[in-house]
Amino acid sequence: MKILTPEEISRLEEIARQLRADSLRLIHRRGAGHPGGALSAAEIMAALYFQVLRVDPQRPDWPERDRFILSKGHASAVLYAALARRGFFNLAELDNWGEVDCPHQGHPDRFKTPGVEMTSGILGHGVAVGAGLALAARLDHAAWRTYVLLGDGECQAGLVWEGAAAAAKYRLSTLTALVDYNDVQLDGPVHEVMPVEPLAAKWRAWGWHVLEINGHNVRQVVEGLQTAAEIHDRPTVLICHTTKGKGVSYMENQSYWHGNVPNADQLRQALVELGEVQNG
Repeated sequence: MKILTPEEISRLEEIARQLRADSLRLIHRRGAGHPGGALSAAEIMAALYFQVLRVDPQRPDWPERDRFILSKGHASAVLYAALARRGFFNLAELDNWGEVDCPHQGHPDRFKTPGVEMTSGILGHGVAVGAGLALAARLDHAAWRTYVLLGDGECQAGLVWEGAAAAAKYRLSTLTALVDYNDVQLDGPVHEVMPVEPLAAKWRAWGWHVLEINGHNVRQVVEGLQTAAEIHDRPTVLICHTTKGKGVSYMENQSYWHGNVPNADQLRQALVELGEVQNG
């Protein structure tokens, strides 16, 4: 396992901060989007795209690339921000994000946006599609890995567990799922709307290797992903404990910010808190 240096940790933390600010600007400019779940996933996306994933922005269809699926597709702002900062396209291309015929839709579209591996919309499909991709890699004797990011509320969907069962049956060790466990969904706290606990025990019961980490600690995220790559007899899930709306005080742990848009004053306050602009 490669141990991250303090400089690498600082670099990833700075990228996560930038992804949060980018996401909020994009959502504000568009007048639509899902800020809470984008902010909670920033460190996860930074670790994946800037430390772990084998991808080539100049060759988005490179056959040997790792595959990443954003199953919680409503958090597309943070995916687009990561793809842009990784070099798949210019950040300015997102000025018309979500408009008709724009290559960057409200939910990612693999036929339109470079770097997107699954068109998402209805929740719950990512693990099953990821299992299919991992099985395809095995049949092709390919070395690339598949990663799936899903929400904790998404784990209420039965299809998630059908995909988990298939992945365990075929011992798809090149498949890693990450659960953004912020305990907040559209209608309130996950543990009140429809509890998913005992979540770790459920994944273990389906035959997965389970790791629980702090999803805002980039070192833990990277080390968890590295550990997953060393498991050769089953798929791995990282249950990433996070905070909805992380980094913006008035958004944290608030279901209102699952799918609402900050106004100009709220955006400015958020960017101040994220260190993007000076207060005053």
